[in-house]
Amino acid sequence: MSETNYDSIFGKVALEQGFCTEEEIAQCKKLFKDRGAENPATLEQLLVSGQFITPSQAKRIKEAARESAKEPKDVAEQIPGYKILGKLGAGAMAIVYKAKQISLDRTVAIKVLPRRFSENPDYVQRFYKEGKAAAKLNHNNIVAAYDVGEAGGYHYFVMEYVEGKTIYEDIANGKIFSETEAINIIKQVAMALAHAHARGLIHRDVKPKNIMINSAGVVKLADLGLARDASDVQLAKSEAGKAFGTPYYIAPEQIRGEMDLDARSDIYSLGATFYHMVTGRVPFDASTPPEVMKKHLRDALVPPDHINTSLSTGVSEVIEIMMVKKKEDRYASAEELMMDLESVSRGEPPLRARRKFNVTDLQQLQQGEAVKVESEVKTYTEDTIGKYKVTITVLISIIAILVLLVVFLFASN
Repeated sequence: MSETNYDSIFGKVALEQGFCTEEEIAQCKKLFKDRGAENPATLEQLLVSGQFITPSQAKRIKEAARESAKEPKDVAEQIPGYKILGKLGAGAMAIVYKAKQISLDRTVAIKVLPRRFSENPDYVQRFYKEGKAAAKLNHNNIVAAYDVGEAGGYHYFVMEYVEGKTIYEDIANGKIFSETEAINIIKQVAMALAHAHARGLIHRDVKPKNIMINSAGVVKLADLGLARDASDVQLAKSEAGKAFGTPYYIAPEQIRGEMDLDARSDIYSLGATFYHMVTGRVPFDASTPPEVMKKHLRDALVPPDHINTSLSTGVSEVIEIMMVKKKEDRYASAEELMMDLESVSRGEPPLRARRKFNVTDLQQLQQGEAVKVESEVKTYTEDTIGKYKVTITVLISIIAILVLLVVFLFASN
């Protein structure tokens, strides 16, 4: 494999894993051209020297890139009942192939766990957990699961093949979604999440790369690799204090490794995705993933309609409430979110968002500050005025007594 081709694969995997951005890759490619043949460097070296990725991240990307570069011949010979047609992509933990299921004569996608991960029981368990989680769900907006198994040393997961593209592909090509198109997509993902949440599953990795649109315009939520049963206390305890998710879209409580995650964590990630779609920017950006996550925890969100001034106030309010730092202040459920999306799509105000908090309080919410409710302010004001009234009354009484005493003394003389 040529070095140029390897650089291409390395860059693709680095982007897929969220370690760097398209702009950073482009910057390094420009440096690559400027250096010329006399002073060559690989994309990996440029990304590390530019501090876009760390050496340990580069090692992980390199391993995944090498696995991705392999031909699927060995896999094709090992998984019975399927004919491998080609490679669709590769992520941090698996390679996905397009295949034909011979018995039913249908096209499917097969996710395969690389051999290097098959030796680790934790990776294998997580892989099968994804298959079992997907099998619990049956919804038109969720990629369907067909089968999981092991053959010839390969663990595989067979799922619905979606003929289409991901939201990430459009964003990477510079597309900024119109408000109408974005609302339609987010509503369909919200329906998928409502179905999953009703069955006790939290996705934990909602992002543009995991949202697909088929040729008929149907949106499909994919990749349940990080999904967790909300009632699985044992797993929650084992993961306590660890951040699971993708830095650009992760909810604050996931960053803190909180145990009691629920639907509101997915709503935050969907809000971050929504934000990226309509502004062309991630909500928070920095040079490293840890710095990005710190911004999710601390920095105020720039309202999306301040970036894309063509957005309505209503859709901006919806996104801001989805991304409030305290989960208690977000939409309580995907169903509640869908009601406001329906209202905004009809040109009406998002009443549920406005009922939760005054629009003027949104900046305080994004900074994680407590919002003083009007009634509390009113009570405080009334109490303060009441205290002053008592003081004034006492002072007037004292003055009156002093005046009477003076008059009495003059009269006596």
